[in-house]
Amino acid sequence: MFYHVSKEDEYLFQGKRRRLVEQLRLKGILDEAVLKAIEKIPRHLFFDQSTARPAMLEHAYSDKALPIGAGQTISHPFTVAFQTEKLEIKSGEKVLEIGSGCGYQTAVLVEMGAKVFTIERQKSLYDKTKLFLPYLGYKSVRFFYGDGYKGLPQHAPFDKIIVTAGAPYLPNDLLVQLRTGGIMVIPIGEGEQQEMYILKKTSDTTFERQVLGKFKFVPLLQNKA
Repeated sequence: MFYHVSKEDEYLFQGKRRRLVEQLRLKGILDEAVLKAIEKIPRHLFFDQSTARPAMLEHAYSDKALPIGAGQTISHPFTVAFQTEKLEIKSGEKVLEIGSGCGYQTAVLVEMGAKVFTIERQKSLYDKTKLFLPYLGYKSVRFFYGDGYKGLPQHAPFDKIIVTAGAPYLPNDLLVQLRTGGIMVIPIGEGEQQEMYILKKTSDTTFERQVLGKFKFVPLLQNKA
């Protein structure tokens, strides 16, 4: 079952999205394509649907991480915007997403014109999201259930790779699947916080690296559930 909202509620949510976008601008997000995508996508529909509706109305467009089921969370809107901006998405690019989750980040990538291949390790989230995103109109996404550390070698190379959970180390299989000139954004580290890394592949064996501060993610898990 998916939520249906009244026109009155939808106007309310549209206003909340506009205010969220202004908050993200104040926090340093400058890419108008990213902000436009976030303003369009109904974030209030992506939460765990067992969550009480009043809580959704109160927090859906706050800059908070909230539960989506299976012990996972939807990332802070700033985190989604930050990672997406650092990917420098261009329309038509082939993007590998590690950690589909509820599909919110996936939807942002699609709104920006990316051709998205997304992997989810949690079977319950995979089953839900592969139905939910087409329900919202995002029908071009390719969904895969499996181990994100391994990526999708059969569909490589990718122009961009985004990892949406904290990895204890940099997975070599993902580096191999990034085309020369491509960008990967990945949080690396163990514990409650990780460092956000941006890697630009300059040749088959060399990369430029930047570390851009601490973020908090759920762990990136290995192997199928």
